[in-house]
Amino acid sequence: MQVESSEAFRKDGWRGRLSRFMPEAPKAFSVLSQGYGPGPLSRDLLSGITVGIVALPLAMAFAIASGASPAQGLVTAIVAGFIISFLGGSRFQIGGPTGAFVVIIYGTIAKYGMDGLLVATLLAGAMLMLFGLCRMGALIKFIPYPVTTGFTAGIGLLIFTQQMKDFLGLQMDKASPEFFASWEAYYANIGTMDQSTLIISGVTLVTIFCVRRWIPRIPAPFVAVVLASVLTAVYALPVDTIGSRFGGIPRTLPGFAMPHITLDLVREVFPAAVTIALLAGIESLLSAIVADGMTGDHHNSNTELVAQGLANIASVAMGGIPATGAIARTATNIKAGAFSPVSGMIHALFLVAFVYLLAPLASYIPLASLAGVLVVVAYDMSEPHRFKRLFKAPKSDVVVMLLTFGLTVVVDLTVAVWVGVVLASLLFMRRMSELTGIRRTLEFGSEGEAELLPKELHPDTNELDVPDGVEVYEIDGPFFFGCADRLNAIVRAMHKPPKVLILRMRHVPAIDATAVNSIEALHDKCKKRHVTIVLSGVRTQPMATLKRLGADKLFGQENITVNILQALDRAREIIASEPRPRGMMTSIAGPGPEAA
Repeated sequence: MQVESSEAFRKDGWRGRLSRFMPEAPKAFSVLSQGYGPGPLSRDLLSGITVGIVALPLAMAFAIASGASPAQGLVTAIVAGFIISFLGGSRFQIGGPTGAFVVIIYGTIAKYGMDGLLVATLLAGAMLMLFGLCRMGALIKFIPYPVTTGFTAGIGLLIFTQQMKDFLGLQMDKASPEFFASWEAYYANIGTMDQSTLIISGVTLVTIFCVRRWIPRIPAPFVAVVLASVLTAVYALPVDTIGSRFGGIPRTLPGFAMPHITLDLVREVFPAAVTIALLAGIESLLSAIVADGMTGDHHNSNTELVAQGLANIASVAMGGIPATGAIARTATNIKAGAFSPVSGMIHALFLVAFVYLLAPLASYIPLASLAGVLVVVAYDMSEPHRFKRLFKAPKSDVVVMLLTFGLTVVVDLTVAVWVGVVLASLLFMRRMSELTGIRRTLEFGSEGEAELLPKELHPDTNELDVPDGVEVYEIDGPFFFGCADRLNAIVRAMHKPPKVLILRMRHVPAIDATAVNSIEALHDKCKKRHVTIVLSGVRTQPMATLKRLGADKLFGQENITVNILQALDRAREIIASEPRPRGMMTSIAGPGPEAA
């Protein structure tokens, strides 16, 4: 590898070196290099302040719901939000703490403490960077829709459950992270419900719905929290506030501090780290896709993942919590007229200004109003209309969605994601195997023929001229481990085996090692019965796989033909070289009729 000279290194500049480190140049670099003036700046300034106003209550609310402090939520929105906009692959992405992380953060803190969460987030950040550098951005988007619908709805229900203590003002210890245990505790303490708290919660909900209905351009959560705070202060309502529970918010940003990392702790939190990485990757890319749909822009998924990884590592270094792209805030950014990623950076700087100039005002924010905001967030996340619509999908999709939803609520989000993905993958493989058939055929089948023949070689009739002692079977569809065992049905049916067995593979676009092994096993069994196998119409990928595994030598190059006519000619040569009357196969196990 050639080492850059110090002169070239200095000449290239920090932007060039950084862009080479990323899979593709960050959007901020490419957009700003095209020109940036007062007009775009004014648009970014207005949209950045708007998004900052929206992010202010949400950052604190998500942190409190996760079991962290409101200051940690603000630090995460500032540090991670700035980096995601500065280095990300989406032009309009806004990053910060989101509702998707509330459940996993809450459970991780309850089980391993704050250090456990910070270590898990560090690992997740490293994984996200690795995903991006290895160009795996497209693969993360393959998480099945029923899985994302199921765990998102489950997260929404859990967030709603966790907010009931502050929403109703129940006088009880901290709510349990377990779903059923939480509701048992709520029921046991329902008599301690506080009327003042319930009024603040109700005012918050009504305000959010009214603002959304009549003045949708104004950030509804911010208006609701401000109104609730004013009512609490003016009427001196005896409700819990950020000041009474957390002692307010520091007027400075925290210094650099890394958590204590041990090998045992890494092992313990690794499953949670994988879940955080997957959730961050999925939600950030979904948010980028939504932004592309709203604007016509195109994001770079790998650059986005690297930026998400760096943002989470930096968030931990400043004492923050996991972060990702926020769909609602990104949409708000676009609707407010954002021009470039500078808008996201301004949103982070707005939050910095709040911390240094207005932090004391946060002490008056009632926790009931933040709980009300999260109740609305939980409903929005659940998307009941999408959940209901999936019941019209195939039964297997419904099962995957309900199982993921149930495991998220009752067991654990990590388990739910893994089980959902594995089950969906198994069901997909079953569907694919059902599409692949192995059948006896006597037809040429020129329409859609993969074995391209010159016109002069096409037979006058569509029916193949199959000599006695030859059987022709066709494999139709991808030939992989999910359907490889069907090939054995041919051997089991050979009570009176033919002299030559032709396997047509013109409609086999791909083959894997298990299928090759199955064909080799068929070859060995046929050889014992003095049956020669001839392969016909082997396409590019299957042929390459046969050669890599050495299977082409097993069959012999003379028995791997370009098309069915060559295969039949080869069969006649074999029969002519050793003439002997043979019986025909009387049955076959496999899907489909005997017509091509």
